Amino acid sequence: MLHIVDDEEILRDALMWLARSRNIAALSYAHGEAFLAKLDQGLQFANEGDCLLLDVRMAELSGTALFDILSARQLTQRLPVIFLTGHGDVPMAVDSLKRGAFDFFEKPFNDNALMDRVEQALQVSIKAGEAHQIQVRLQSLSQREREVLELILQGMMNKNIADELGISMRTVEVHRAHIFDKMQIKSAVELAGLLK
Repeated sequence: MLHIVDDEEILRDALMWLARSRNIAALSYAHGEAFLAKLDQGLQFANEGDCLLLDVRMAELSGTALFDILSARQLTQRLPVIFLTGHGDVPMAVDSLKRGAFDFFEKPFNDNALMDRVEQALQVSIKAGEAHQIQVRLQSLSQREREVLELILQGMMNKNIADELGISMRTVEVHRAHIFDKMQIKSAVELAGLLK
C-alpha cells in the first residue's frame, strides 16, 4: 500500500493516478496528522508492502517531524519513506537519507523514476515484514524450545539433543513438533533456510 501525505490536493490526485497506473494500491492524506491518526488507530501493514510518500513542508506537522515520529517508533523499515519537496536542497536530502529515509525527490520529479523507487521500497517493506514475522514466531518459543532449536540448527539428531539437554527423546520430539508448528515449517531444512 502506498501512503501519500501531501497538502496539495492536485499532487495527491496525480500521485494516486500514477500508483493506479502501476497497479499499486494507494491512500492519500491531506496532512501528517491524518496519517498519524490512521497509524495510531492500528494501521495494518499490507502483505504487498507499504511505502510512504511524504511532503517535507506542510502546516502543523511537517514531513520531517512525522518522519522523526516514525523513526522513534522504529517503523521506517516496514514503512520506507520517500520524501517529496518543492523546496529541497542538498543538505536536507543528505540529512534525510542519513537518518534512514529511503529516497528524496525534488518537485517536479520524473513520474517513472518515482514509481520505480516506490516499487523498490515496497519490496524492502515486504522483506522487513517477513523478518518481523520470523522474530514474532521466535519470541513465541519457550526457553527449552529455543535450546532444542539451536541444537537442531547444529544438525543434531533427537537422541543427541536428548543426551545434550538431559531429557527424554520423546520430550525432544514434542519440543521439535512445537517448534515446527510455531515457526510454520515442516522440516529442519526449512527451519535452517528460514533462519539463515
